[in-house]
Amino acid sequence: MAKGIPAIILAAGESSRLGQPKALVQWNDESLVSRSVRIFQECGCTPIIVVTRSELQIDIMLSCEEATVVVNPKPEDGRTGSLQVGLISLMSELGRTPRRVFVSPVDRCGWNEKTILALLDCNSNTSPSPSGHPLLLCDVEKVLSLKKNDSLRDQLEIVKITAPGEHMNIDTPADLEGLK
Repeated sequence: MAKGIPAIILAAGESSRLGQPKALVQWNDESLVSRSVRIFQECGCTPIIVVTRSELQIDIMLSCEEATVVVNPKPEDGRTGSLQVGLISLMSELGRTPRRVFVSPVDRCGWNEKTILALLDCNSNTSPSPSGHPLLLCDVEKVLSLKKNDSLRDQLEIVKITAPGEHMNIDTPADLEGLK
């Protein structure tokens, strides 16, 4: 499996359009964040970092005891800023810069174990299609040099491969209907 490949789950967004924290949305009797942690864990990813905002830290820690939960002190700076917080925490935990890291926003939940397996043989930034996530990130140092509000899609070359999963993006109350 993905033994030894770390994973970062991004869960620091404000969720203003949804009106509730995306990370804590329930789907099949588990929160979106605990689902992501569980799948990464079952695939052998280690360590698993969840980046969140301060007001969600305790709730996420309680639902994801298997993961390291870190707080982005300025989540409004953007998703890349949250990823950088996660990468720095990961580097501190590992004592080195990882060669490859799985990255997934908590609201992009259409992937599964088979999606991870399809990415394992890749050695460049790779995104599965049609789900779009998780991203297998290989340009860690480049991401650390980006501005906090830069879009990874605009700054990195990302190879697309066909892999199991479906495109899902939980942003609005209507999107929650798709989880039922």
